[in-house]
Amino acid sequence: MLNKLPITGKKAVRAAYGEALVELGNTNKDVVVLDADVSSSTQTKLFGQKYPERFFNVGIAEGNMMAMAAGFAACGKIPFVNTFAVFITLRAGDPLRSVIAYPNLNVKLAGAYAGLSDSYDGATHQSVEDVAVMRSIPNLKVIVVADATEARLATLAAAKIEGPVYLRLSRAEIPVIFDGEYNFVFGKAHQLIPGDDLTIIANGYMVYKAMEAVQALNRKSIYPRLLNLHTVKPLDTEAVITAAKETGAILTVEEHSIYGGLGSAVAETIAQNYPVPMKIMGFNDRFGETGGYEEVLAKMGLTIEEIVLNAERLIKKKSER
Repeated sequence: MLNKLPITGKKAVRAAYGEALVELGNTNKDVVVLDADVSSSTQTKLFGQKYPERFFNVGIAEGNMMAMAAGFAACGKIPFVNTFAVFITLRAGDPLRSVIAYPNLNVKLAGAYAGLSDSYDGATHQSVEDVAVMRSIPNLKVIVVADATEARLATLAAAKIEGPVYLRLSRAEIPVIFDGEYNFVFGKAHQLIPGDDLTIIANGYMVYKAMEAVQALNRKSIYPRLLNLHTVKPLDTEAVITAAKETGAILTVEEHSIYGGLGSAVAETIAQNYPVPMKIMGFNDRFGETGGYEEVLAKMGLTIEEIVLNAERLIKKKSER
């Protein structure tokens, strides 16, 4: 039987994030928002319009923004720092590490336009390595949201998590997977679809593509388990190990390099606890390029068809053991 989940239209992840900031501003007077001159892109302008006294546009000075955020956090505020994912992790990487992560300050870092979602601006503005950078920094938690609903809930949750948190946010208008009943739990995998033939683990926009791939596999009498692993750090190792034991094969799908991201985190866990056949889908040691979002994703091999093909190969490998 086919597993079906409700898809309730599309909404831009960045819009949901901006709205969540306004919601936080209303309920928590300690929340302040900093932006590096891209507030229309990040949608932090919504917070700035509502709470101008708690909104700070620092200009194109990402490193200084980190230092300002550290100062706010040291004074008891909850700063949300905003710019494109590639700039928040690399251009501002030194102060992020030294003045935020090292003293374990309560700063929230929102990396907008993540993955290839800033498709037409090309490789300089696309982030292929941000999760790898962030999950390697001590004290830093990493969340990758799958849709607008999860973006709102993760933003609200981040404000309550003590210490630095990185939120990976897409630019794109993507299908809304979750309804108002969805319960986002930081640090815990969310099983969308049960199954025993193999486990597909995804996050971000790839969750939707994995859902569609599961439907196609079901029509071939293959029934994968699908996990949304939104929290890359700390990883829900229990869910990963259980999936390996119960389904015998794991396929990870992420809009990120195959080095250091979701797939690497999962591989580290199963290699040390319960090795099974595994495949990591993502960007294979290359930068992005300019073009339509779906076209660039397809060129990188991140399509429903490729997920189905890799799942079938894993099933075969599993049967040969």
